[in-house]
Amino acid sequence: MFAITGITGKVGGAVARHLIAQGHKIRAVVRSEEKGRHWAPLGCDVATATVEDHVALATAFDNTDGVFLMTPPNFDPEPGFPQTKHAAAAIRHAIESARPRKIVFLSTVGAHVTEPNLLNNSMLTEQMLQSTSVPVAFLRAAWFMENAAWDVESARAGVIRSFLQPLDHAIPMVATADIAQVTAELLNETWSGSRIVELEGPQRYSANDIAAGFSLALGRAVRAESVPRDTWESLFRSQGMKNPMPRMRMIDGFNEGWIDFEFGAAKSRKGTTRLESVLESLVAEVRGRK
Repeated sequence: MFAITGITGKVGGAVARHLIAQGHKIRAVVRSEEKGRHWAPLGCDVATATVEDHVALATAFDNTDGVFLMTPPNFDPEPGFPQTKHAAAAIRHAIESARPRKIVFLSTVGAHVTEPNLLNNSMLTEQMLQSTSVPVAFLRAAWFMENAAWDVESARAGVIRSFLQPLDHAIPMVATADIAQVTAELLNETWSGSRIVELEGPQRYSANDIAAGFSLALGRAVRAESVPRDTWESLFRSQGMKNPMPRMRMIDGFNEGWIDFEFGAAKSRKGTTRLESVLESLVAEVRGRK
């Protein structure tokens, strides 16, 4: 049996479906019983737990062949990442209590970078997991192609406003389908100690590539337009952020090139899903809701 956190999201749900199709039993780890109702009819165990509750997490992880671990995103962390550190301590306590046979943690490109930025969340969790007594794999995924979901409506109007700059600067991106596929593969493998798997799509993409992909999906011209760097802080604060600097520095890292894979593009694992396919799906999803 595999315990899957984040199962109500796109990645966790896809991981679970891969494993169910392979004949594995699944324990869906959810924040409330209501969120688990979709999975129980599929034959899944349902465990209720949050990343801060080490007792409930230990119960969820107990007697499992492996755990797919995701931590809730925190785009506006307090200085010093206290929430991440608190959750990491609880997760470590749960792992040592339950002793699952392995952990696959969905980390991120740039998790090794010590420069202060938003991705330090994953760096701190990786550091905690390295101190545990069970085998762990850090799946460092590239920028999610599905982040472009935020741009569908503006693309329909012909312009996407991009924080990725210069507009022709390509960065590593990956589809959630490829993340789920590799996660399922890792959970079926055996290793000792810790390992790092860095994952990106079949090629790197820029903001201009996103606009071109939307042009194909929508059948009309779409162009990318840079959001001026000197407007970011006021814009993020107007959206309710209290501490926007980590997010700003993360974007700077992608734009300036100091956020990339630790072992380089040549050694990263490559997914097969292309950006154009993801954008087509995002557009179709929006059309289906209208």
